[in-house]
Amino acid sequence: MASPQLIPSHSSFNHRASINPNSSNPSLSSPNLKPISKPSSLLQWRKFQRFTSLRCSASSFPEKHRMNSAKSDDVVELPLFPLPLVLFPGAVLPLQIFEFRYRIMMHTLLHTDLRFGVIYSDAETGISGVGCVGEIVRHERLADDRFFLICKGQERFHITDLVRTKPYIVAEVDWLEDRPSVDDEDLEGLANEVESCMKDVIRLSNRLNGKLEKEVKDLRKNHFPTPFSFFVGSTFEGAPREQQALLELECTAARLKREKETLRNTLNYLSAASALKDVFPSSRRWV
Repeated sequence: MASPQLIPSHSSFNHRASINPNSSNPSLSSPNLKPISKPSSLLQWRKFQRFTSLRCSASSFPEKHRMNSAKSDDVVELPLFPLPLVLFPGAVLPLQIFEFRYRIMMHTLLHTDLRFGVIYSDAETGISGVGCVGEIVRHERLADDRFFLICKGQERFHITDLVRTKPYIVAEVDWLEDRPSVDDEDLEGLANEVESCMKDVIRLSNRLNGKLEKEVKDLRKNHFPTPFSFFVGSTFEGAPREQQALLELECTAARLKREKETLRNTLNYLSAASALKDVFPSSRRWV
């Protein structure tokens, strides 16, 4: 299935991205974001089509989180992985761990609760204040003590304080949940509109790329509006700042409306590209 460019209109988005409803993994396909470090060999792990290498600097942690407030009885401490991508609840993320301090973290996690915080970070904005818990659902330890993981996004969290930065970052967090919808918000209707827009984008993109026009399958898969809104956000590949903005929203209706606007903008772009293709049919690729 083709991956059409997304055209968000929000200020958090400053380059073109793509939508990939077949992928449950956040992407590093953005031209402005690159993996921070590369493994020595990609051929040693053929089970994963994509993975992300981990490296971060404690000095990059924003001062706004460096508070030393008194701990409450319900404080949760969470080890953090700052990455140039956004993990959503329900999404799957493959990772390779080879740096020493994160191998230490893995040894600890594999003997405890298997959960850590994935938090978006880039050179311009630093580390975000909201992230998503990643739970290790599968792992393999190699002879050189590197780890390959498959993680699944769980609940969102908000950083309230920094506990320590060495050997890896640990922060105090509280959990972030969407507010209950008001009576006049038709979440089911919004979710159905977003699904319809996604199907239209996929169909038009396939046509522009010369793909066979097939009926787009059910994208919601009986998901309730909130988890479906997270799924939609996870498909916005190559736009991590837009994805981060979606992750931070505490209102399902607001998230769905923003996604619908992005999809409609993308559909308008594809419609214009389709019209140009009809006039100049010799061009090989339009999206």
